[in-house]
Amino acid sequence: MAETRSLSSFSSFGAYANALRRTPQRFWERAGVVSSVEAELTDVSSCSGATFKRRLEWYEVVGMGVGGMVGAGIFVTTGSVARTSAGPAVILSYLVAGFTALLSALCYTDFAVELPVAGGAFSYLKITFGEFAAYFTGANLILEYVLSNAAVARTFLSYLVSVFTTRGADSWRVKTSVMSDGFNHLDFAALALVVVITIILCYSTKHGAIFNLVVTLVHLVFIFFIIIAGFALGDRKNLTQPGFKSSPGGFTPYGLPGIFNGAAVVYFSYIGYDAVSTMAEEVKNPGKAMPIGVAGSVIIVTVVYCLMATSICLLQPYDQIDTQAPFAMAFKSIKGWEWAASFVGVGASLGILTSLLVSMLGQARYLCVIGRSRVVPFWFATIHRLTGTPLNATVFLGFWTALFSLFTDLEVLLDMVSIGTLFVFYMVANALIFHRHVGQGHKNTLVTLCFLGVLSVSAVGFVLVWSLNPDCWWGLLLFGCLSLVISILYYWSVPPASSEPRIWQLPMIPLVASMSIFLNVFLLGSVNAAAYKRFALWSAVAVVYYLLYGVHATYDAAKETGTNGAFLMLQPLEPDTEMDANLEMEDGSFELTKVRSQQEHFLTD
Repeated sequence: MAETRSLSSFSSFGAYANALRRTPQRFWERAGVVSSVEAELTDVSSCSGATFKRRLEWYEVVGMGVGGMVGAGIFVTTGSVARTSAGPAVILSYLVAGFTALLSALCYTDFAVELPVAGGAFSYLKITFGEFAAYFTGANLILEYVLSNAAVARTFLSYLVSVFTTRGADSWRVKTSVMSDGFNHLDFAALALVVVITIILCYSTKHGAIFNLVVTLVHLVFIFFIIIAGFALGDRKNLTQPGFKSSPGGFTPYGLPGIFNGAAVVYFSYIGYDAVSTMAEEVKNPGKAMPIGVAGSVIIVTVVYCLMATSICLLQPYDQIDTQAPFAMAFKSIKGWEWAASFVGVGASLGILTSLLVSMLGQARYLCVIGRSRVVPFWFATIHRLTGTPLNATVFLGFWTALFSLFTDLEVLLDMVSIGTLFVFYMVANALIFHRHVGQGHKNTLVTLCFLGVLSVSAVGFVLVWSLNPDCWWGLLLFGCLSLVISILYYWSVPPASSEPRIWQLPMIPLVASMSIFLNVFLLGSVNAAAYKRFALWSAVAVVYYLLYGVHATYDAAKETGTNGAFLMLQPLEPDTEMDANLEMEDGSFELTKVRSQQEHFLTD
C-alpha cells in the first residue's frame, strides 16, 4: 500500500499527465530540498531494508584506495606526458596532480567522517545544496564510472597480450562485419573480467576487500621492481640530456606550462580515491579509518608515482620514451632485460584488475544511495539481507559496463581528464565550505555564496589568462592573488556555523577547500572541447530525466514520509514566516505547510 502511494504520480496516464503539468512548480519546491546529517544516518540509511555490514578495517580502506588508483593510468600517461609535455619534469607533474588530489581527498574525508554513508559526493551535496545539485553531480559521476570502467576493462587484454606476444590486442578480439568501425571488435576477455568482478562484489564487500588487498600487495611487488630496476640500471644524465640534439634540454625542457599541462593529464592516474568514500558505511570506525584510508592512500600513491616517473626518466632520455607502453618498451631497449617487459605486463594487468574492482564497488554504492532518495527507482536501493551488498545496483551497472566493454572501442584519452569527476570534486569542495559556514542554521548564506562565486570567477580568469597568454604574468598574479586574498578575508571574518567538537575535521577551512576549488577549475580548463560536448549532452539527458521522473518520484516520497518525520527537509526561504499551499493530486489534495521553526517542516494529507 505504501509503495502504491509513493508512486501516485505514475499510477495512471491521467495522474502522470497531471504531474507533468505541475513540473515547474514541483521543480521549484523539490530542487532545493536538503536533508540533514541525522536523517541520512537514520531514516535514509534504514529505508534500504537490510543495512551494510561494518566489517572493514582502516588498512583495508588504504588497500582499496591504493588499488583503485594504481591502475592503467600510470602505465600509459607517464610516457606521453614525459615525451610531449613536461620532459623529466613529469616527476613534478605527478607532485602537482597528487597535491590537487590530496586537497580533494581531504574534503571528501571531512564529509565522510561526519556522514559515514555509502552515498559519497551525492550525500554530501544532498545535505548542502539540495536534491537537484546532488542528483546532477551523481548522474555525471555514474556515467564517468561506467564508461571509464568499460575502457579500463578493454585495456586489460592489451596488457595481457603483451605478456605472450608482440601482436596487438585486436588480434585476440573477435571482429564482426555486422557493426561499424569502433564497435566491431568484440572483447570477450573484458566481458568476462567485468562479470567476474560483479559476482565478487555481489557476494561480499569484505571478500572483495581481501581480494583487492592481496592483489594490490602482489601488484606493488611489480611496482617496486620497476622502481628498483630503474634506479639501478638508469643514468642520471637522462634527467637533463635529451636523446636527440633537436630536442630541448634540461630537467624542465618545456618550462612551467609543461609541468602544469602534464599535471592535468596525469591526474587521470589519481581518479579512484573518491570511490573509497562510498565505503564509509561499511567500515568499523569511520572517524579513524576514513582519514587514514582516503588521505593516506593518496599520499602513498603520490610517492609511488613520483618514484615510477623518476625510474622511467632514468632508464631513457625523455624524447625516446614510448608513449603507448613506456615501461615495457624501456626494458626492451636494455640488452639482457627484454624479459622484464613481460613482467611489467603482468603487473599492469593486476593494476587494472584492482582499479576496476574499486571503481565498480563505488559506482554501485552511488546508485544505491541515489535510489534511497527516490530520484531513481527505489529498486536500486535494495541491500541484500545475506550479503549486505547493493545487489540490484551492482548487477545493473555491471551489465552496462560489461556491454560497453564488449563492443565499444573506448580508448583512454591521454589529453583529457575525466570532466565529470573533476566537476564532482569541484562541487564537493564548494559544498564543504558552505556546509561548514552555513549549515542547517542558514547563517552567512549570502556572504558565503558571494565568496564561492567570486572564487570560481577568479579561478576561471586565471585559466583564461593561462590558456590565451601564459606570459601575461600580471594577469596570472591578479587572479591568483585575488583568490588568495578573498579566501583569507573569508577565513578571518566568517565564523563556522557550529563549534561543536567532532571526531575529526579538516582544519584551515576555507583555505584548503579554496585551493581545491582553484586547482580543480584549473584542471577543468585543460579539458578539450570534445569532453565538454559529451558532458553537455549527458547533462541535458540527466536534466530531462529528472523533470520527467525524478522530481515527481521524490515529490510522492515526500508526501508519503512527511507524515512520520522529516526524512527530507524543505529549505526555508525566510525564517519566521508562514506559508500554506494546497497541491492538487488525483486522489485528493495535501497541504504543504511551512511553519515558523526552521526544523519543523511536515506534510499532511
